[in-house]
Amino acid sequence: MAKKKKDKKEKTSKKKEKKEKKPAAPKKQKKESKPERENFRGIVRLAGKDVGGELTLKRALLKVMGIGHTTSLVASRVIQDKLSIDPAQQVGEYTEEQIEKIDNILFNLQDHNVPPFMLNRCKDRTSGKDKHVIMNDLLFEVGQDIEREKKLYTWRGYRHAYGQKVRGQRTKNTGRSGMAVGVLRKSILAAQKGGAGKEKK
Repeated sequence: MAKKKKDKKEKTSKKKEKKEKKPAAPKKQKKESKPERENFRGIVRLAGKDVGGELTLKRALLKVMGIGHTTSLVASRVIQDKLSIDPAQQVGEYTEEQIEKIDNILFNLQDHNVPPFMLNRCKDRTSGKDKHVIMNDLLFEVGQDIEREKKLYTWRGYRHAYGQKVRGQRTKNTGRSGMAVGVLRKSILAAQKGGAGKEKK
């Protein structure tokens, strides 16, 4: 018994020694901040949208509403050809003049030999021309389209007016916004029973 106790004590003392011998974890060194570049802006306003200055032009264009992946590639190519700007360069390094010229190109993509199928409003109803709208203009145009559908009382307009799904999705178990029908029915039935009971008395 005494030997077992001694063995246990020796084992625990060895474990404690091992724990004490372990070196402390090395402290993480703080990363050295990159030297600040002159004329580099952290946030750039591109086509009415605030964009991080560290993004490249191709990535920054994706933040603009109305410009998707493919359109951003085409737009960056047009900008590269017209303004001789490298699209791989960070947006924060561009000058104010370059940003203004880029905005002008983005708001008038249809005038820069972009194929019509790449534009988001082919043969527009009001002008009959192919054009590409972005940001607030796009929101306005979509709102106008929905209002026109409602006014004409097409099926799509009817669905928009009643807040239902427009594109043929099933509505049995999703899109159940508004008042819960089941609960309403129960309350109505309860009220009817209560009213019928009073009349009998």
